[in-house]
Amino acid sequence: MNPRVPGDTTAAPRGEHDTDREGRGAAMRASVVTRWRDEITSVRGTGSSSADVDLMAALEELKSAACAAQARLAVEVDAAERDRQAVAGVPVRRRGTGVAAQIGLARRESPHRATVLLGAAKVWTREMPCTLEALTAGRLSEHRALVLVAETACLELEDRQEVDRLLCADPEALEGIGTRQLAAMTRAHAARLDPAAVARRARRAESERCVTIRPAPDTMCYVTALLPMKTGVAVFAALKAAADLARSTAGGDPRGHGQLMAATFVERITGHSDLDAIPVTVNLVMSDASLLGAGHEAASIDGGAAVPAQVAREIVAGGLDAEAAWLRRLCADPGGRLVAMTSRERFFPSGLASFLQIRDQGICRTPYCDAPIRHVDHIVPAARGGETDESNGQGLCEACNHAKQAPGWSQSVVSGALARGGPATGPHTVQTTTPTGHRYTSRAPAPPRPARSAVRTHGDADDRRTVPGAVVDMMFADLVASHLRVEHASRAA
Repeated sequence: MNPRVPGDTTAAPRGEHDTDREGRGAAMRASVVTRWRDEITSVRGTGSSSADVDLMAALEELKSAACAAQARLAVEVDAAERDRQAVAGVPVRRRGTGVAAQIGLARRESPHRATVLLGAAKVWTREMPCTLEALTAGRLSEHRALVLVAETACLELEDRQEVDRLLCADPEALEGIGTRQLAAMTRAHAARLDPAAVARRARRAESERCVTIRPAPDTMCYVTALLPMKTGVAVFAALKAAADLARSTAGGDPRGHGQLMAATFVERITGHSDLDAIPVTVNLVMSDASLLGAGHEAASIDGGAAVPAQVAREIVAGGLDAEAAWLRRLCADPGGRLVAMTSRERFFPSGLASFLQIRDQGICRTPYCDAPIRHVDHIVPAARGGETDESNGQGLCEACNHAKQAPGWSQSVVSGALARGGPATGPHTVQTTTPTGHRYTSRAPAPPRPARSAVRTHGDADDRRTVPGAVVDMMFADLVASHLRVEHASRAA
């Protein structure tokens, strides 16, 4: 951590005193955290409900004040990094690359969330001083302050400052106002001050309609459509009418209303009423013990979601019965790492790229980033001699891959690299060093553990051997031949 003196806009070059500066920064951080943590953790109930409620309110105000301090620091970090990049000769349009990523790592947030927070911090400090003051005083939470930024984004500076003044200048104005009500009030002020801007924003929003998917608990997922209001209402009404009709006919469908709407949604989009017949590619990774035997270790799919072993076996069984499943063996070494062949190519070949995506479970390797993998990246760039192999490869989202190209960023493999003629040194671990000298580590998710044979005792020691590859091959052949009919039958029952 290199504290920047307020008002000093020069970039501090990294030199021989960097270590001392980073040490002082780390000591400052530890001192601040320890002091405040000790104060907060010392808070105990007083035995009086009234006093305890007051304490909770005070802690909530403290959280808001801390968010305001983080916002001011984020703006200063952004200014310092842009100055440093200017000295390094980075073109104007690219200055600021990687700043949000640094803020996200420091705040343990995803790069996308950090970009939102940095943008809001700039708006609060430069355009909405009353909002920043309310956040500092604890009258406004960070989430509600973000709502004010989002709802005034279409306004010119003068109008945005007017909304800021109307809503946040009076300390009493926000008392008792809920978040939805605050958003509605902000939109009403915006529509009054600049109705043309609000209309343009609505038209632009229609062009941003999309469909997204994200994992949900219990091996479920959310498929979300962002649609114009009238279109969304029409879609929902059609699904509801279909469900009402199915339940009202003779011998009505016993399924619940929500189940029927979901089934109609799937059938009308895919054209399949039989869910098992829908062709889809899912990278489902499970151990041979769970697939071929009665193992209970969960499988995993892209996105890092865990799938219970029995559910995973049923998915494979259904796919095999429909002749819509491929089984591919990925082997783990004694260190518990998936292993693959190397390549001399500059770009990762499709097989190795798929392997890396499976190893990283479809999630960007940057700490705290939950975005899906979009790029397969060299940890040590090929231009600096980095190999195109499993050890030097990682999956990143587009934003994180671009951020690490900014000056001052570097990465290295600190464990998990294949030694010449020997096994790997542990889980695949990448260390990222940011321009400020902070270091962050990322470990590849642990793969499912392979099956083990019965324990053979030799004296006082246990000799635990993995199932020989030939045995596993035979079990896979039997699996494909039988289509897992026993497991599938139990699922149908």
